[in-house]
Amino acid sequence: MADVIVDEGRLAKFCTQVFVKLGVQEKDAEITSDVLVASDLRGIPSHGVARLMRYVDGIRNKTILSDAKVTIEKETASTGVVNGGNGLGQPAGYFGMNLAIKKAKDSGLGFVTVHNSNHYGIAGYYSMMALKDDLIGISMTNSAPLVVPTFSRDMLIGTNPISLAAPAGKERPYVLDMATSVVPRGKFEVYERQDKPVPLGWAVDEKGVPSTDTKRIIDNMAKTAGGGILPLGGSGELLSGHKGYGMSLLVDVLSGVLSGSDYGPWVKTLKKDGTKTHINVGHFFGAIKIENFIDLNKFKSTMDEMMLGLKESSKAEGEKRIYIHGEKEYEKYDEYKKNGVPLQEKVITALKKLSEEMNIKYDIEK
Repeated sequence: MADVIVDEGRLAKFCTQVFVKLGVQEKDAEITSDVLVASDLRGIPSHGVARLMRYVDGIRNKTILSDAKVTIEKETASTGVVNGGNGLGQPAGYFGMNLAIKKAKDSGLGFVTVHNSNHYGIAGYYSMMALKDDLIGISMTNSAPLVVPTFSRDMLIGTNPISLAAPAGKERPYVLDMATSVVPRGKFEVYERQDKPVPLGWAVDEKGVPSTDTKRIIDNMAKTAGGGILPLGGSGELLSGHKGYGMSLLVDVLSGVLSGSDYGPWVKTLKKDGTKTHINVGHFFGAIKIENFIDLNKFKSTMDEMMLGLKESSKAEGEKRIYIHGEKEYEKYDEYKKNGVPLQEKVITALKKLSEEMNIKYDIEK
């Protein structure tokens, strides 16, 4: 099924109108839409507007508050604690990262935690915010339990992504943006929309046995019936799945425990005491002023040297190119900015249905 090419500006406007109609303040609606469209522009459809209905449903069933106020609860010269007000994760993340950036510019380092938040989109959006000020940016978040710890068959930890962005000179910035699981949940949704089995090694079924049955895996995740996504590295210890498991816990320590948010199996609406309430996702943001450690131009030139050394090294047989993290996404961004953003037919169908339900003009296709 062929993708439909859409205009990114009109797509963002459409998403903004959806959020505003649901009671979200226009500025917060614009931020959320920008994060979603930025994901599609960077070739990450698993976290793009395909997830719009996730937020719409959350607002409609009150697990996400449309009128949330993001506030600072505690701060020092270099740290801050932010309350997301149980609203959309994107405005809370944007606020938290900006606060970290301001503190880094003033004091050299800025570290900020956010609690009472929700899913915030791609982690790289926030780390890359630091690049405009020639800072190193750090972004991570915990998430709903979808990943099975090494040797387990129960979903007890999140896909818990990590991102770090660092400026360079002539080369494009280094941007690491990765889940600590083999893949994020959104990848399964992409395969489901394409009616394709997922690759062996991505997930296990309710018995803890590796499975390629996309629908069964997604159903199990939805019903918490057992099984789930594997940690980065895969099953067991042979290919270091235990290291991915450890990295996921690292994110939970900083994003969950340190922020006062929920963690691991409790990042969900049903809590330990049996009550149902807001999900309480936690984020962790950091910004580092490079000049406090090394001359900025020296840092950038060394980054160029390091990355070029890697890219120009001998290629494995049959391979034409060695990539640096972020390069593929930058190239997708350039392509889609020029030619339009491809969306799967099922996503287009969902957007059209939403436009009819909410009486919003559908005018996004190129």
